[in-house]
Amino acid sequence: QVQLVESGGASVQAGGSLKLSCAASGFTYGRPCMGWFRQAPGKEREGVAFIDTYGSTSYTDSVKGRFTISQDAAKNSVYLQMNTLKPEDTAMYYCAARRWTGSCGSRSRSDFDFWGQGTQVNVSS
Repeated sequence: QVQLVESGGASVQAGGSLKLSCAASGFTYGRPCMGWFRQAPGKEREGVAFIDTYGSTSYTDSVKGRFTISQDAAKNSVYLQMNTLKPEDTAMYYCAARRWTGSCGSRSRSDFDFWGQGTQVNVSS
């Protein structure tokens, strides 16, 4: 059974930094594409950053140059380093994983089979 547990959310001021962590367990076939999504009140859940089985990363335009996704295979963890945070980054952040190894595909919400419970990030101006 795959489990994803996020941590690291907090309240920070604009311009600050946070590092989110996602501890993963239960992958049977190796490390799949994993991603971070976020959902602000009243908005759709959107993909933020992704890292595939091969270590290739991708980001939504609004976070490019500010956020970095990384992984630690030994710890079965994925991280999201968030710098120069803006109030519009305020959201619940979710870690997600696909079932199979390989690329991240279209990176849409429906492509991901497993989800964590979320960790809240609040950025004040």
